[in-house]
Amino acid sequence: MNLKFGSKYLITQLLTLFLVPYVAVMLIETISRVESKNVYQLWLQCFQYHLVSMITCFVLIVLCLILYVMTRHKPVYLVDYACYQPPADLQAPTEYYLERAKALGNLDQSSFEFQRKILERSGLGEETHLPKALHCIPSKASMVTAREETEQVMFGALDNLFNSTNVNPQDIGILVVNCSLFDPTPSLSAMIVHKYKLRSNIKSFNLGGMGCSSGVIAVDLAKNLLQVHRNTCAIVMSTENVTLSTYSGDNKSMMITNCLFRVGGAAILLSNKYADRQRAKYKLVHVVRTHRGLDENSFKCIYQEQDETGIVGVSLSKNLTSIAGEALKINITTLGPLVLPIKEQLHFFITIVVKKLFRKSKMKTYIPDFELAFDHFCIHAGGRGVIDELEKSLQLSSVHVEASRMTLQRFGNTSSSSIWYELAYIESKGRMHKNDRVWQIAFGSGFKCNSAVWVALKNVKPAS
Repeated sequence: MNLKFGSKYLITQLLTLFLVPYVAVMLIETISRVESKNVYQLWLQCFQYHLVSMITCFVLIVLCLILYVMTRHKPVYLVDYACYQPPADLQAPTEYYLERAKALGNLDQSSFEFQRKILERSGLGEETHLPKALHCIPSKASMVTAREETEQVMFGALDNLFNSTNVNPQDIGILVVNCSLFDPTPSLSAMIVHKYKLRSNIKSFNLGGMGCSSGVIAVDLAKNLLQVHRNTCAIVMSTENVTLSTYSGDNKSMMITNCLFRVGGAAILLSNKYADRQRAKYKLVHVVRTHRGLDENSFKCIYQEQDETGIVGVSLSKNLTSIAGEALKINITTLGPLVLPIKEQLHFFITIVVKKLFRKSKMKTYIPDFELAFDHFCIHAGGRGVIDELEKSLQLSSVHVEASRMTLQRFGNTSSSSIWYELAYIESKGRMHKNDRVWQIAFGSGFKCNSAVWVALKNVKPAS
């Protein structure tokens, strides 16, 4: 698979690299040999004897230009975004959480100590947040409290976004909402349409069950819709519901999600309007999606099911980090030729060819230096193990994974919205400058690895 993608993109790059300069040189040389007198005579002959051909050619050129303008890729701008900041009274320090966990289900001492160890190694700090229903003893998890949590997150983020951008909700033409484990009727997108009285012909979509990488999928869907619908704005709302996804049994593989997932969400405003370029923060450059659902282990490494007693939970496989690493390799094999310098591409391609041709070769697969292609990295804050694995696999410096670690510590795993908290962290440090390139990497059930690449259109000032 790596060889297939690598050879395909490398050949494409080499043709572009060598063919275009060659044609340009030949054209310049041909023109230089023609005298001005001959050019004038040629023009007269064409005008006298080939007028019809000239008119036909002119019409074809005009039609081609019109076709190009109509079909060319329209730039997608990220005008602004807002991350939900939960209130302080929802904070759940480690000991406080463990007290609630003990009261949530009939946990034996072994299960209780298991959760304590997971929390100690997770990378979460003492200021992460749980929904209001889980602060109660006993828990008040229900459809009503789940709706309240989701409304609080979505409307809180959207209120901030509309206030900061001064956008009229009536101007929104596309709405994409993603939430994996909470899919009520009416849908979450319908809740937003109802709350903000969005127009009746809005193109609304609701993505469910697609895991922590669904935020990038939602951006990709919005991008494709913005290629079709001209002069419009799109809202992407990424969130997850913790109230109803909390597991109350004693299966240890299902307890891990309780320890990691916390309240959070982000609202993103995208636009294809040229007028919005002046105030936009970023432009979308690439989206690359990898799906490993064909592999049984990958498909079941994050799996919602019932335990032995019939309680529903999400189990996490012990091989999760290695499966994520394999998905990442395939993803960067596609992404690399789009963003890496040609020298890095050649080095990477040569090692793949050698390893394929000489299977007994001890040559290690070359890991491209992605620090040459990107200035900032937003790695999904799924857990300390995931961040450690990517830091090692991509050979990144501690500075480049700082945003992921600090987001995990401050907010926990907020699922698909974590990459936006990380981007906000980078901005808050005053590190985002014009033309900086950002790589957002997200992983999710299925198993999926998705990448989004953005370029900063200006120096982004830290938000107040």
